[in-house]
Amino acid sequence: MSAPEIGFDVPAAIGMRIDEVATPALLIDLDAFELNVATLKHRLEAAGVRLRAHAKTHKSVDIARYQLAHGGAIGICCQKVSEAEVMVAGGIGDVMVSNQVVDPARIERLARLATRARILVCVDDSGNVADLAAAARRHDVTLECLVEIDCGAGRCGVAPGAPAVEIAQAIATAPGLAFAGLQAYQGAAQHIRDHAARAAAIATAAGHTADTLALLRAAGLDCAIVAGAGTGSYAFEAASGVYNEMQCGSYIFMDADYQRVRDARGEPIGEFANSLFILTSIMSKPRAGAAVCDAGLKVMSLDSGLPVVFDRSDIEYVNCSDEHGVLADPADRLALNDRLRLVPGHCDPTCNLHDWYVGLRGERVECLWPVSARGKSW
Repeated sequence: MSAPEIGFDVPAAIGMRIDEVATPALLIDLDAFELNVATLKHRLEAAGVRLRAHAKTHKSVDIARYQLAHGGAIGICCQKVSEAEVMVAGGIGDVMVSNQVVDPARIERLARLATRARILVCVDDSGNVADLAAAARRHDVTLECLVEIDCGAGRCGVAPGAPAVEIAQAIATAPGLAFAGLQAYQGAAQHIRDHAARAAAIATAAGHTADTLALLRAAGLDCAIVAGAGTGSYAFEAASGVYNEMQCGSYIFMDADYQRVRDARGEPIGEFANSLFILTSIMSKPRAGAAVCDAGLKVMSLDSGLPVVFDRSDIEYVNCSDEHGVLADPADRLALNDRLRLVPGHCDPTCNLHDWYVGLRGERVECLWPVSARGKSW
């Protein structure tokens, strides 16, 4: 798309220096971002599994296109129908709604979307099957359905084993639907700090999934997709011999909470770099040992804790309100209009608070990408 001009609705212009970008702004370090994309691509190719990248992290058509063109992704995941509609409108042709769609109006929109792209959706209730099938027939499309099992997260998903097989059989015999496989995402495992505990959680999930697969095969049902995994656990699923499709999302950006997840040596997982930042400016130096920046609650999510000041061990983000962030500056090194990069605690909901990504190459703005599906939560 053509670059927008700097103005009231755009924080930067292509070619600007970083110190000219309006703050607070959502930055992507393009070198780190591209390295992250390439790293996962190579890891999954070596493991012989596919990537269906999760777009709920970035909500950006531009980033989804990059993942498809350069990151080895065979398609994307979305969480909501409105999010999927934005992606399909942007030219993405293979979208899984990795969630349940049960509202009649949204089922209708999902079926209509399948006239324009390959659409997959998750199911965990037999009653949902008939509604999806009726909508698919009305629009003369095929909706591909995965049975979601609860493999340990305690969220959505039917019980593994026979209950999952029952739903799969209903899908396989419903006109307008096709049984596509299993959704077995252990979301609660992604941020388990301890490596051994995280491995054990995924081993349990893989066991439930393998048991269900065996029953499906015994019932004569082929399971083309066995999906799940996220940034914090994908290495376990990829090596399990059970899963064949990874749904990683945060790997492109990382965040402060993922830095607290440990590898087998007890060190922070380091295969992906921080590429997403909140660029903030110092707006007040009200007293010795402290400073105030212009990045508060309205520009980042704090559900996973406070942000971390990037590459500055001498400065700490200690408190915030709607429009302000309070920084501990014990050596009084900060001055008015100084710039800092903050690593948000949780990247996904932080991105949903912004209209634009400002893509930096070194110290210059190279691209501006809209957060295309911002606010698309229905």
